[in-house]
Amino acid sequence: MTDSIEAGPARRYDAIIVGAGFSGLYQLHLLRDRLGLSVRVLEAADGIGGTWYWNRYPGARCDSESYYYSYSFSRELEEEWDWTERYPEHGEIRRYLDHVADRFDLRRDIQLGTRVAGAAYDEDANRWTVTTETGERFEAQFLITAVGCLSSANVPAIPGLESFSGAWYHTGRWPHDGVDFSGKRVGLIGTGSTGIQAAPVLAAEAAHLTVFQRTANYSVPARNGPMDDGFKTWVRENSAELRAKARAAPNGHPFDFSDRSVFDVSPQERRAIYEAAWERGGLRFRAAFRDIMLDQEANETASEFIRAKIRSIVEDPAVAEALTPRDHLFATKRPPIDTHYFETFNRSNVRLVDLKTTPIAAIVPEGVRTADATYPLDVIVFATGFDALTGPLLALDIRGRNGLALKDVWADGPTSYLGLQVPGFPNLFTMTGPGSPSVLTNMPVAIEQHAEWIADCIGHLRERGLDRIEARPDAAESWGVEVDRAASATLLPMASSSWYLGANVPGKPRVFMPYAGGMAHYRGLCERVAAENYDGFALS
Repeated sequence: MTDSIEAGPARRYDAIIVGAGFSGLYQLHLLRDRLGLSVRVLEAADGIGGTWYWNRYPGARCDSESYYYSYSFSRELEEEWDWTERYPEHGEIRRYLDHVADRFDLRRDIQLGTRVAGAAYDEDANRWTVTTETGERFEAQFLITAVGCLSSANVPAIPGLESFSGAWYHTGRWPHDGVDFSGKRVGLIGTGSTGIQAAPVLAAEAAHLTVFQRTANYSVPARNGPMDDGFKTWVRENSAELRAKARAAPNGHPFDFSDRSVFDVSPQERRAIYEAAWERGGLRFRAAFRDIMLDQEANETASEFIRAKIRSIVEDPAVAEALTPRDHLFATKRPPIDTHYFETFNRSNVRLVDLKTTPIAAIVPEGVRTADATYPLDVIVFATGFDALTGPLLALDIRGRNGLALKDVWADGPTSYLGLQVPGFPNLFTMTGPGSPSVLTNMPVAIEQHAEWIADCIGHLRERGLDRIEARPDAAESWGVEVDRAASATLLPMASSSWYLGANVPGKPRVFMPYAGGMAHYRGLCERVAAENYDGFALS
C-alpha cells in the first residue's frame, strides 16, 4: 500500500465489501457472479484470510473439525480439497482460502493493504462513501461489513508496558516470520482459547514459561491427528447429509445432541458417558446430554467431571486447584479444546501465576511485577483476545443518515435487527454482526447463511426496482428483546467474565451480544422475514 493517495473522484461500484476472509470471499462470489454486480472488496491486510491472516501464533488452529470448517456451496470445491488434520492449523486454512480465491477468480476484485478509515451514508444520493487511511474514496449503493467477530486485538492497558526492555506480541497480530523463543524466558498473559492453544507450544520452545492466569478455564482434549484416507472417503460419500445436518443443527456442527437428560441415567452411567466424550474429544463433549447448557444442576455434573480431570492430570495439588474453574460453569464461556494444556503444568520449566490472588501491578523493564513478586522475562505474549463483535465494526467509523455515528447508537450496547442491519444505516449489512448466532456456531455455516440472505435481499430489491432497505426501529427493539430472551433461556449469561458479554474490555457495555436461539431456528426466522416481503425492514 502506498503512503498516500491524492484525493480524487470516488471510484463507483454497486457494492463495497470490507474484509477478505471467509465472509468477504463468499459475499463477493455471490454478488458478482450470481447477481452480476460491480463489487470491490477492501482488505486491510496484505493477503486474504481474515482472522487467519493475523492469527499465526504458536499452536493456532481451528476448534471446529476441518471437514466442516469449510464452504459447502460448491461440491467441486469439496471434492478437490484435502484437509490433512482433524483440526486445521492456521497455515492450512490460509492455503484453503487462497485456493478458493484462485478457483473462483476472486482476487481481481479484492484490494489488499487498504484499511478503511470511515464510511458515510448520503441520503440524497443513496450512496455510501468509504474512505481509506490513505484518502482513497469509494462509492457504492450497498456496504457490507465482512470484518469478522474476532479481528480487533485487545491489548490490556497495563502500566509500564512501554518500559519493557524485551519484546512483546499479541497473538492476534503475530509476526509472519515467527518468533524464536529458544533460550528465552517467556510470559504468557491470558488463558482463554488462545492461551490454552499457545501454552504447550511455548513451553516446549522456551527456556522457561510463566503463565499469568486471569481466569481458570475448562478445557476438553482436542484429540487432534492426521485425517486418514478412509475418513476422507467417508466424508466425501456422506457430504450432502453432513452439510444438511450442520445447517439443521443449533450450533452449525454436523453432530447430534443427545436427547437424554443428565438425570435420566445413574451416576455410574453418566460418568461412563462423560469418559467416552472426553476420550473422543472436541466440542462434541457438550452434546453428551441435552440439558448441559440449559440447567445449572445438570451443567454442574459436567463441570465437576472436568474439574476432577484437572486434579488427576496436574501433579501439584496447589497448581491443580489454581487451574480449576469455580467462578463459572462449563461452556458458559467459549469452550476451549486443547492438546496437553493441563499436562504442560507438570513441566519443570513452567510456572503458573494466579492473577486473582496476585494481580499484575505493572510491567517493568525486566518483566512483570505482581502484587508480591517480579518475574524476569525476555518476551511477553498477550493472549488477551479481542474487542469481539462490536470492536471491528466500530473501528470503521460508520456514519449513517444525517451523520449518525454507529459508536453513538451502540454506546450502551449493540442494537440491530437479526444482526444484519441497524436502524439509521440504510443499505448497510453487517455480516455475522452482534444479534446473530455468529460466534456461538461453526462460523462457515453462519457466514454462508448471511451471505446468501444478503445476496437474495439485494436481488429482491433490484428485481422490483427498489434501491433502499433499512431495519425499522420497532423491529430492532423487538429483536433486542428476543436476543435477551434467547440468552436467558441458557446458562450463557451466567459467566460474568465472558467476552460474549464484552467483559474482557474495560468500559465496554455488559450486554450479551450473540443470538443464542440456535442457528437452525435463526435461519428459519430469516427465511420467514424474507418470505413476508422483508417484514421488519422499510423498503423504498
